[in-house]
Amino acid sequence: MRVIEKLQSALILLAIAGGFVLGQNGWLAKHSVALIVPCLMLLLFGVFFNLPLNQLGKDLQNYRVLALSLGMNFLWTPVFAWGLGAVFLRNAPDLWVGLIMLMVTPCTDWYLVFTGIAKGNVGLATTLLPWNLLLQMLLLPVYLLIFTRLLIQIDVTLLLQSIGLVLLIPMFLAFTIKGLIPHLSEPWRQIPEQLADAQPIFLSLAIAAMFTAQGQVLLQRPDLLLRMLLPILIFFSVNFYLGQAIGRVGQLSYAELACFNCTTLARNSPIALAIATSAFPNRPLIALALVIGPLIELPIMVLVSQRLLAIRRRYSSSKVIN
Repeated sequence: MRVIEKLQSALILLAIAGGFVLGQNGWLAKHSVALIVPCLMLLLFGVFFNLPLNQLGKDLQNYRVLALSLGMNFLWTPVFAWGLGAVFLRNAPDLWVGLIMLMVTPCTDWYLVFTGIAKGNVGLATTLLPWNLLLQMLLLPVYLLIFTRLLIQIDVTLLLQSIGLVLLIPMFLAFTIKGLIPHLSEPWRQIPEQLADAQPIFLSLAIAAMFTAQGQVLLQRPDLLLRMLLPILIFFSVNFYLGQAIGRVGQLSYAELACFNCTTLARNSPIALAIATSAFPNRPLIALALVIGPLIELPIMVLVSQRLLAIRRRYSSSKVIN
């Protein structure tokens, strides 16, 4: 893991603190929102640039983990997230929408780190990445129309335009430039590679801009964090133990089980945040909910990886530890 990835949690906390401080300036609070989408588009350029599309077919060699992972991420989790919102956020529709957007987008980066920490099958986790990313891009607008159209008014045209802006443009540029890389000289080749490696920086800048623009709302409403805390904790707790049960029924090895747990727990807040910021510009609490999510998720994923290591030490001798 690179140093910048090890420091990602600290960078996010620093970005939040910096955003709160900068938000005291009225001019910065008003204009910082314009930086959010460009920073997230640069982040997504890096995600697509590093996307291992050549791994798509390799998943078919382990169809059990592929089927179980996709089923849990894209069938069970959206319904579960909607149910958690119905119980805990019924009177806060924007937070409910933010929770749904957070939970229906599986992670495409951090989960690899936590899979490695837990001694899981990182190679298998890598082959799941393009499936998770491509399916969430296709299904996120569908989930929004199914689960949130009764909560808030959705402009379908603006939603599709937002997806085109913040997802398709970075994807097109990343794939095009990646195809040109072999034909570029060394100095020019390093520029897109360095941009791709700077994902944590662009995420931190986007979060800093978000808290500069909306930090005062959170300071005035600390209950927002508390309202998001319980449903997120329940999500991770239920899905962790559900994943363990599915792993036993599916007779997964420990390495497969750790991979399965991490890919069905970690969430991809940057993509959801980019779409929320662009598609719902007049509903800042939706985006704020997506910034709150990682604050709770990161320490939970650290605990999950340690819990998995404890399970590994006790794992039945009849299981193969890869």
